[in-house]
Amino acid sequence: MDFKNKVVIITGASSGIGKSCAEEFAKRGANLVLAARQYVTLCEITSDLEKNYGIKAVAVQTDVSKESDCEQLVKQALVTFNRIDILVNNAGLSMRALFNELDLSVLKNLMDVNFWGTVYCTKYALPEIIKSNGSVVGISSIAGYRGLPGRTGYSASKFAMNGFMESLRTELLKTGVHVMVACPGFTTSNIRVAALSKDGASHGETSMEEGKMMSSEEVAVRIVDGIAARKRTLIMTGQGKLTVWINKLLPALADKLVFNHFTKEKNALIK
Repeated sequence: MDFKNKVVIITGASSGIGKSCAEEFAKRGANLVLAARQYVTLCEITSDLEKNYGIKAVAVQTDVSKESDCEQLVKQALVTFNRIDILVNNAGLSMRALFNELDLSVLKNLMDVNFWGTVYCTKYALPEIIKSNGSVVGISSIAGYRGLPGRTGYSASKFAMNGFMESLRTELLKTGVHVMVACPGFTTSNIRVAALSKDGASHGETSMEEGKMMSSEEVAVRIVDGIAARKRTLIMTGQGKLTVWINKLLPALADKLVFNHFTKEKNALIK
């Protein structure tokens, strides 16, 4: 697939996987509509991408948990470019707390951003994507296939995203629209630092060895390659693929293996 002059909307584009996807698309000649809450940072990113790659990029301050912001994001894309080819639903929050100790507002926040943000953006962008036979992408997680301890809200939101995307793909099967769910493994980013604790505050530190993880740049290359190949599902690590299969075939064993894995994280929640 030639991305030159395609119009790509990326949510959560101010850091991590979203920012790396923006650069990877720009390298391949796509024009960009970048969305995040951090408007100043977004403006700096769009300016750098335009200068470095000769593409056109626009920054739109967006809180994807607000339907009106998502509608305005799509309107701005159409005002600027008059078309939409690809929507990458990347904006997301994580969490780290035991459900028994958790303020329920944390789960609501995660669902609003991770699930409803995907729904809102897709709802408003889809008519244009149908016109262009384009792509709708959800950046999900292995936590959307296998529930993880200390991540009840995160897993629930990603399971919900996966179900939504699967239903949407089936509805659109004869339209020419491509729907892909991408599931990175643990990726070096600030998502664990920003993860919500039991009272909704950010943890401010990671619970894992970031240096051993896949880089956001490598994840972005795989995502963009997956869109080019119009793949259905993209599970990016051997550990992730193994987890999905063990969970399907031997779910009780998966419970034990996942439990044991998370007893080894820093300041483990389960022991």
